Amino acid sequence: MEVKLHDIGEGMTEGEILTYFVKKGDRVKSDQPLVEVQTDKMTAELPSPTAGIVKEILIEEGTNVTVGTTLLLIESEQSPSESKLHQEKPSPKKRIIAAPHTRRIARELGVDIEQVVGSGPIGRVTDDDLYKFINKAKEPITIEEKKPVEIPEKPVLPLSVDLEEIPFKGRRKQIAAKMTKSLYTIPHVTHFEEVDVTNLLSLKDQLKKEGTIISVAAFFIKAIYLALKDYPIFNSVLNEEKEIIQLKKEYNIGVAVDTDEGLIVPVIHHVEQKSINIIHQEMKDYIKKAQNNQLTREDISGGTFTISNVGPLGGIGATPIINYPESALVAFHKTKKRPAVINDEIVIRSMMNISMSFDHRVADGATAVAFTNRLVSLLENPSKMLIDLQ
Repeated sequence: MEVKLHDIGEGMTEGEILTYFVKKGDRVKSDQPLVEVQTDKMTAELPSPTAGIVKEILIEEGTNVTVGTTLLLIESEQSPSESKLHQEKPSPKKRIIAAPHTRRIARELGVDIEQVVGSGPIGRVTDDDLYKFINKAKEPITIEEKKPVEIPEKPVLPLSVDLEEIPFKGRRKQIAAKMTKSLYTIPHVTHFEEVDVTNLLSLKDQLKKEGTIISVAAFFIKAIYLALKDYPIFNSVLNEEKEIIQLKKEYNIGVAVDTDEGLIVPVIHHVEQKSINIIHQEMKDYIKKAQNNQLTREDISGGTFTISNVGPLGGIGATPIINYPESALVAFHKTKKRPAVINDEIVIRSMMNISMSFDHRVADGATAVAFTNRLVSLLENPSKMLIDLQ
Protein backbone atom coordinates (compact mmCIF):
# COMPACT_ATOMS: atom_id res chain seq x y z
CA MET A 1 0.00 0.00 0.00
CA GLU A 2 1.33 3.42 -1.01
CA VAL A 3 1.37 6.15 1.64
CA LYS A 4 1.13 9.47 -0.20
CA LEU A 5 1.36 13.11 0.82
CA HIS A 6 -2.24 14.27 0.86
CA ASP A 7 -3.74 17.72 1.35
CA ILE A 8 -3.48 18.36 5.10
CA GLY A 9 -4.24 22.07 4.85
CA GLU A 10 -6.46 24.26 2.72
CA GLY A 11 -4.94 24.79 -0.71
CA MET A 12 -1.54 23.22 0.04
CA THR A 13 0.39 21.94 -2.98
CA GLU A 14 3.61 20.73 -1.39
CA GLY A 15 5.33 20.04 1.91
CA GLU A 16 8.72 19.24 3.40
CA ILE A 17 9.43 15.82 4.91
CA LEU A 18 10.77 16.61 8.38
CA THR A 19 11.07 13.34 10.31
CA TYR A 20 10.13 9.69 9.87
CA PHE A 21 8.93 7.92 13.01
CA VAL A 22 9.49 4.48 11.45
CA LYS A 23 12.17 2.69 9.44
CA LYS A 24 12.19 -0.11 6.90
CA GLY A 25 11.03 -3.40 8.44
CA ASP A 26 9.07 -1.83 11.32
CA ARG A 27 5.64 -3.24 12.09
CA VAL A 28 3.04 -0.48 12.38
CA LYS A 29 -0.55 -0.25 13.56
CA SER A 30 -3.42 1.45 11.77
CA ASP A 31 -3.43 5.25 12.45
CA GLN A 32 0.08 5.10 13.93
CA PRO A 33 2.06 8.30 13.06
CA LEU A 34 4.52 7.57 10.26
CA VAL A 35 6.05 10.90 9.24
CA GLU A 36 6.04 14.58 10.20
CA VAL A 37 5.43 17.06 7.38
CA GLN A 38 5.87 20.86 7.28
CA THR A 39 3.62 22.99 5.05
CA ASP A 40 3.42 26.76 4.69
CA LYS A 41 0.77 26.84 7.41
CA MET A 42 1.40 24.03 9.87
CA THR A 43 3.35 20.96 10.98
CA ALA A 44 1.35 17.72 10.85
CA GLU A 45 1.78 13.99 11.25
CA LEU A 46 0.62 11.52 8.59
CA PRO A 47 -0.89 8.33 10.08
CA SER A 48 -0.65 4.83 8.68
CA PRO A 49 -3.73 3.85 6.63
CA THR A 50 -3.37 0.21 7.65
CA ALA A 51 -1.58 -2.23 9.94
CA GLY A 52 1.42 -3.92 8.36
CA ILE A 53 5.17 -3.76 7.76
CA VAL A 54 7.13 -0.84 6.35
CA LYS A 55 8.62 -2.22 3.11
CA GLU A 56 10.33 0.86 1.71
CA ILE A 57 10.91 4.56 2.48
CA LEU A 58 11.05 6.35 -0.86
CA ILE A 59 11.61 10.01 0.05
CA GLU A 60 14.47 11.27 2.21
CA GLU A 61 14.03 13.64 5.16
CA GLY A 62 14.45 17.30 4.24
CA THR A 63 12.95 16.80 0.77
CA ASN A 64 10.15 19.01 -0.59
CA VAL A 65 7.50 17.03 -2.45
CA THR A 66 4.17 17.83 -4.08
CA VAL A 67 0.78 16.53 -2.97
CA GLY A 68 0.23 13.04 -4.36
CA THR A 69 3.86 11.91 -4.04
CA THR A 70 4.34 8.41 -2.58
CA LEU A 71 6.46 8.65 0.58
CA LEU A 72 6.69 5.03 1.69
CA LEU A 73 5.26 1.56 1.08
CA ILE A 74 3.49 -0.61 3.65
CA GLU A 75 2.68 -4.29 3.20
CA SER A 76 -0.77 -4.73 4.69
CA GLU A 77 -1.26 -7.62 7.09
CA GLN A 78 -4.63 -8.39 5.51
CA SER A 79 -3.37 -8.94 1.98
CA PRO A 80 0.45 -9.08 1.64
CA SER A 81 0.32 -10.96 -1.61
CA GLU A 82 -2.05 -8.43 -3.14
CA SER A 83 0.22 -5.62 -1.94
CA LYS A 84 3.23 -7.29 -3.58
CA LEU A 85 1.43 -7.66 -6.90
CA HIS A 86 0.38 -4.00 -6.69
CA GLN A 87 3.99 -2.88 -6.16
CA GLU A 88 5.23 -4.98 -9.13
CA LYS A 89 2.51 -3.67 -11.44
CA PRO A 90 4.08 -1.51 -14.16
CA SER A 91 3.37 2.19 -14.02
CA PRO A 92 0.57 3.33 -16.35
CA LYS A 93 1.38 5.54 -19.30
CA LYS A 94 1.80 9.15 -18.26
CA ARG A 95 -1.07 11.44 -19.14
CA ILE A 96 -1.35 15.21 -18.93
CA ILE A 97 -3.59 16.40 -16.10
CA ALA A 98 -4.89 19.95 -16.49
CA ALA A 99 -8.13 21.86 -16.08
CA PRO A 100 -10.06 22.88 -19.22
CA HIS A 101 -9.33 26.51 -18.38
CA THR A 102 -5.59 25.78 -18.28
CA ARG A 103 -5.72 23.87 -21.57
CA ARG A 104 -7.52 26.81 -23.19
CA ILE A 105 -4.78 29.20 -22.02
CA ALA A 106 -2.15 26.82 -23.42
CA ARG A 107 -3.86 26.82 -26.81
CA GLU A 108 -4.16 30.62 -26.82
CA LEU A 109 -0.48 31.02 -25.93
CA GLY A 110 0.63 28.36 -28.42
CA VAL A 111 2.18 26.20 -25.72
CA ASP A 112 2.52 22.44 -26.16
CA ILE A 113 1.08 21.42 -22.79
CA GLU A 114 2.79 18.03 -22.99
CA GLN A 115 6.15 19.80 -22.65
CA VAL A 116 5.12 21.53 -19.39
CA VAL A 117 6.01 19.96 -16.05
CA GLY A 118 3.04 20.18 -13.68
CA SER A 119 3.56 21.42 -10.12
CA GLY A 120 0.01 20.82 -8.90
CA PRO A 121 -1.40 17.79 -7.04
CA ILE A 122 -0.59 14.49 -8.82
CA GLY A 123 1.33 16.45 -11.43
CA ARG A 124 -1.51 18.72 -12.52
CA VAL A 125 -0.41 21.48 -14.90
CA THR A 126 -1.50 24.86 -13.51
CA ASP A 127 -1.76 28.32 -15.08
CA ASP A 128 1.45 29.28 -13.26
CA ASP A 129 3.29 26.36 -14.87
CA LEU A 130 2.34 27.66 -18.33
CA TYR A 131 3.58 31.19 -17.65
CA LYS A 132 6.80 29.94 -16.08
CA PHE A 133 7.35 27.68 -19.13
CA ILE A 134 6.92 30.67 -21.47
CA ASN A 135 9.21 32.92 -19.44
CA LYS A 136 11.90 30.26 -19.35
CA ALA A 137 11.66 29.80 -23.12
CA LYS A 138 12.12 33.57 -23.61
CA GLU A 139 15.35 33.69 -21.60
CA PRO A 140 18.16 34.67 -24.00
CA ILE A 141 20.96 32.20 -24.54
CA THR A 142 24.27 34.01 -24.58
CA ILE A 143 27.58 32.69 -25.78
CA GLU A 144 30.51 34.19 -24.01
CA GLU A 145 33.04 35.55 -26.45
CA LYS A 146 36.60 34.40 -26.09
CA LYS A 147 38.82 37.22 -24.99
CA PRO A 148 42.59 37.32 -24.65
CA VAL A 149 43.76 36.67 -21.14
CA GLU A 150 44.96 39.84 -19.48
CA ILE A 151 47.74 39.43 -16.95
CA PRO A 152 47.60 42.12 -14.28
CA GLU A 153 50.74 43.91 -13.34
CA LYS A 154 50.20 43.00 -9.70
CA PRO A 155 48.48 39.90 -8.37
CA VAL A 156 44.93 40.55 -7.22
CA LEU A 157 44.10 38.79 -4.00
CA PRO A 158 40.52 37.54 -3.54
CA LEU A 159 38.44 39.39 -1.00
CA SER A 160 37.75 37.47 2.17
CA VAL A 161 34.00 37.49 2.81
CA ASP A 162 32.34 35.82 5.76
CA LEU A 163 28.92 34.43 4.86
CA GLU A 164 26.19 33.06 7.04
CA GLU A 165 23.81 30.67 5.30
CA ILE A 166 20.18 30.30 6.33
CA PRO A 167 18.30 27.20 5.08
CA PHE A 168 15.57 28.15 2.62
CA LYS A 169 13.08 25.40 3.34
CA GLY A 170 10.19 24.45 5.58
CA ARG A 171 7.59 27.14 6.26
CA ARG A 172 9.75 29.92 4.78
CA LYS A 173 9.96 28.12 1.43
CA GLN A 174 6.25 27.32 1.51
CA ILE A 175 5.40 30.96 2.25
CA ALA A 176 7.59 32.06 -0.65
CA ALA A 177 5.77 29.69 -3.00
CA LYS A 178 2.35 30.94 -1.90
CA MET A 179 3.34 34.61 -2.14
CA THR A 180 4.73 34.03 -5.63
CA LYS A 181 1.51 32.31 -6.69
CA SER A 182 -0.57 35.18 -5.31
CA LEU A 183 1.45 37.89 -7.09
CA TYR A 184 1.69 35.83 -10.28
CA THR A 185 -2.06 35.13 -10.40
CA ILE A 186 -3.76 38.20 -8.92
CA PRO A 187 -3.44 41.71 -10.39
CA HIS A 188 -2.85 43.59 -7.14
CA VAL A 189 -3.97 47.17 -6.59
CA THR A 190 -3.34 48.90 -3.24
CA HIS A 191 -5.47 51.74 -1.89
CA PHE A 192 -4.24 53.90 1.02
CA GLU A 193 -6.25 55.82 3.60
CA GLU A 194 -5.75 57.41 7.01
CA VAL A 195 -7.97 56.93 10.04
CA ASP A 196 -8.51 59.05 13.13
CA VAL A 197 -8.58 56.42 15.89
CA THR A 198 -8.73 58.90 18.79
CA ASN A 199 -12.29 57.90 19.74
CA LEU A 200 -11.52 54.21 19.39
CA LEU A 201 -8.51 54.43 21.71
CA SER A 202 -10.58 56.42 24.21
CA LEU A 203 -13.24 53.70 24.18
CA LYS A 204 -10.57 51.04 24.67
CA ASP A 205 -9.14 52.94 27.67
CA GLN A 206 -12.59 53.46 29.16
CA LEU A 207 -13.38 49.74 28.93
CA LYS A 208 -10.04 48.94 30.56
CA LYS A 209 -10.89 51.20 33.52
CA GLU A 210 -14.15 49.29 33.86
CA GLY A 211 -12.30 45.96 33.97
CA THR A 212 -12.73 44.84 30.34
CA ILE A 213 -9.54 44.54 28.32
CA ILE A 214 -10.10 44.40 24.55
CA SER A 215 -7.36 44.80 21.98
CA VAL A 216 -7.67 47.35 19.22
CA ALA A 217 -7.30 44.53 16.67
CA ALA A 218 -10.58 43.02 17.88
CA PHE A 219 -12.33 46.25 16.92
CA PHE A 220 -10.54 46.13 13.56
CA ILE A 221 -11.93 42.65 12.87
CA LYS A 222 -15.48 43.65 13.81
CA ALA A 223 -15.27 46.75 11.61
CA ILE A 224 -13.94 44.67 8.69
CA TYR A 225 -16.93 42.33 8.98
CA LEU A 226 -19.43 45.20 8.97
CA ALA A 227 -17.75 46.78 5.95
CA LEU A 228 -17.69 43.42 4.14
CA LYS A 229 -21.39 42.99 4.81
CA ASP A 230 -21.99 46.21 2.86
CA TYR A 231 -19.44 45.34 0.15
CA PRO A 232 -19.52 41.50 -0.14
CA ILE A 233 -17.45 41.50 -3.34
CA PHE A 234 -14.34 41.56 -1.14
CA ASN A 235 -15.56 38.50 0.80
CA SER A 236 -15.34 36.36 -2.32
CA VAL A 237 -13.26 33.92 -4.36
CA LEU A 238 -12.83 34.07 -8.14
CA ASN A 239 -13.29 30.69 -9.82
CA GLU A 240 -11.79 31.19 -13.27
CA GLU A 241 -12.53 27.67 -14.47
CA LYS A 242 -16.27 28.07 -13.84
CA GLU A 243 -16.12 31.78 -14.73
CA ILE A 244 -17.92 32.86 -11.55
CA ILE A 245 -17.21 34.98 -8.48
CA GLN A 246 -18.31 33.10 -5.37
CA LEU A 247 -19.62 35.46 -2.66
CA LYS A 248 -19.07 33.88 0.76
CA LYS A 249 -22.04 33.99 3.15
CA GLU A 250 -19.91 33.51 6.25
CA TYR A 251 -17.24 35.90 7.45
CA ASN A 252 -14.08 34.08 8.50
CA ILE A 253 -11.36 36.64 9.17
CA GLY A 254 -7.73 35.51 9.13
CA VAL A 255 -5.20 37.33 11.30
CA ALA A 256 -1.58 37.29 10.10
CA VAL A 257 0.70 36.31 13.01
CA ASP A 258 4.48 36.67 12.96
CA THR A 259 6.30 33.67 14.45
CA ASP A 260 9.91 32.50 14.64
CA GLU A 261 9.25 30.11 11.75
CA GLY A 262 7.49 32.68 9.57
CA LEU A 263 4.09 34.20 8.95
CA ILE A 264 0.98 32.12 9.67
CA VAL A 265 -2.71 33.02 9.46
CA PRO A 266 -5.14 31.54 12.02
CA VAL A 267 -8.80 32.16 11.18
CA ILE A 268 -11.56 33.50 13.42
CA HIS A 269 -14.64 31.76 12.05
CA HIS A 270 -18.15 33.23 11.87
CA VAL A 271 -17.23 36.72 13.01
CA GLU A 272 -20.82 37.71 12.23
CA GLN A 273 -21.96 35.63 15.20
CA LYS A 274 -19.45 36.90 17.75
CA SER A 275 -19.09 39.93 20.01
CA ILE A 276 -15.95 42.02 20.08
CA ASN A 277 -15.03 40.49 23.44
CA ILE A 278 -15.26 36.92 22.08
CA ILE A 279 -13.26 37.93 19.02
CA HIS A 280 -10.56 39.32 21.34
CA GLN A 281 -10.39 36.10 23.37
CA GLU A 282 -10.20 33.85 20.30
CA MET A 283 -7.53 36.00 18.68
CA LYS A 284 -5.48 35.96 21.89
CA ASP A 285 -5.67 32.13 22.03
CA TYR A 286 -4.76 31.77 18.34
CA ILE A 287 -1.72 34.01 18.65
CA LYS A 288 -0.44 31.91 21.56
CA LYS A 289 -1.04 28.66 19.65
CA ALA A 290 0.65 30.07 16.55
CA GLN A 291 3.76 31.10 18.45
CA ASN A 292 3.94 27.61 20.04
CA ASN A 293 3.32 25.87 16.68
CA GLN A 294 0.11 24.28 18.04
CA LEU A 295 -2.42 25.37 15.41
CA THR A 296 -4.61 22.65 13.94
CA ARG A 297 -5.86 22.30 10.38
CA GLU A 298 -9.24 23.71 11.40
CA ASP A 299 -7.55 26.74 12.99
CA ILE A 300 -6.02 27.84 9.67
CA SER A 301 -8.71 26.78 7.20
CA GLY A 302 -11.75 28.45 5.69
CA GLY A 303 -10.60 32.07 5.68
CA THR A 304 -12.53 34.54 3.50
CA PHE A 305 -10.58 37.75 4.28
CA THR A 306 -7.27 38.54 6.00
CA ILE A 307 -5.98 41.43 8.09
CA SER A 308 -2.40 42.29 8.99
CA ASN A 309 -1.96 44.41 12.10
CA VAL A 310 1.63 45.61 11.77
CA GLY A 311 1.09 48.80 13.76
CA PRO A 312 2.79 47.54 16.94
CA LEU A 313 5.91 46.78 14.85
CA GLY A 314 6.00 50.21 13.21
CA GLY A 315 5.82 51.40 9.64
CA ILE A 316 3.52 53.98 8.06
CA GLY A 317 2.47 52.02 4.99
CA ALA A 318 2.94 48.94 2.80
CA THR A 319 1.55 47.12 -0.23
CA PRO A 320 0.39 43.83 1.33
CA ILE A 321 0.12 40.62 -0.71
CA ILE A 322 -3.34 39.04 -0.82
CA ASN A 323 -3.77 35.68 0.92
CA TYR A 324 -4.61 33.64 -2.20
CA PRO A 325 -7.34 32.71 -3.19
CA GLU A 326 -9.04 35.52 -1.23
CA SER A 327 -9.91 38.80 -2.96
CA ALA A 328 -8.52 41.43 -0.59
CA LEU A 329 -6.40 42.17 2.48
CA VAL A 330 -6.20 45.18 4.79
CA ALA A 331 -3.07 46.12 6.73
CA PHE A 332 -3.25 48.42 9.78
CA HIS A 333 -0.11 50.49 10.37
CA LYS A 334 1.48 52.54 13.13
CA THR A 335 -0.61 55.06 15.06
CA LYS A 336 0.97 58.49 15.61
CA LYS A 337 -0.29 61.69 17.19
CA ARG A 338 -0.45 64.38 14.53
CA PRO A 339 -2.00 67.82 14.09
CA ALA A 340 -5.39 67.68 12.39
CA VAL A 341 -7.92 70.31 11.39
CA ILE A 342 -11.38 69.79 12.95
CA ASN A 343 -14.03 72.50 12.74
CA ASP A 344 -11.38 74.88 11.40
CA GLU A 345 -9.22 74.35 14.49
CA ILE A 346 -5.87 72.58 14.75
CA VAL A 347 -6.01 69.76 17.29
CA ILE A 348 -3.85 66.75 18.15
CA ARG A 349 -5.38 63.43 17.07
CA SER A 350 -4.22 59.81 16.99
CA MET A 351 -3.90 59.00 13.29
CA MET A 352 -3.30 55.62 11.67
CA ASN A 353 -2.66 54.64 8.05
CA ILE A 354 -4.31 51.63 6.44
CA SER A 355 -3.56 49.97 3.11
CA MET A 356 -5.98 47.74 1.24
CA SER A 357 -4.80 45.43 -1.54
CA PHE A 358 -7.55 44.00 -3.72
CA ASP A 359 -7.96 41.75 -6.75
CA HIS A 360 -8.63 44.06 -9.69
CA ARG A 361 -10.29 41.18 -11.55
CA VAL A 362 -13.23 41.12 -9.14
CA ALA A 363 -13.56 44.81 -8.21
CA ASP A 364 -12.63 48.30 -9.34
CA GLY A 365 -10.97 51.16 -7.51
CA ALA A 366 -14.22 53.00 -6.81
CA THR A 367 -15.62 49.99 -4.94
CA ALA A 368 -12.41 49.66 -2.93
CA VAL A 369 -12.56 53.33 -1.96
CA ALA A 370 -16.20 52.94 -0.90
CA PHE A 371 -15.24 49.91 1.21
CA THR A 372 -12.41 51.73 2.98
CA ASN A 373 -14.62 54.79 3.52
CA ARG A 374 -17.12 52.56 5.31
CA LEU A 375 -14.29 50.97 7.32
CA VAL A 376 -12.90 54.38 8.28
CA SER A 377 -16.34 55.57 9.37
CA LEU A 378 -16.72 52.59 11.71
CA LEU A 379 -13.25 52.96 13.22
CA GLU A 380 -13.62 56.70 13.74
CA ASN A 381 -17.07 56.25 15.29
CA PRO A 382 -16.81 52.95 17.22
CA SER A 383 -20.28 53.42 18.74
CA LYS A 384 -21.62 52.37 15.32
CA MET A 385 -20.07 48.94 15.84
CA LEU A 386 -21.72 48.47 19.22
CA ILE A 387 -25.15 48.59 17.55
CA ASP A 388 -24.29 45.38 15.70
CA LEU A 389 -23.04 43.40 18.72
CA GLN A 390 -24.18 39.76 18.75
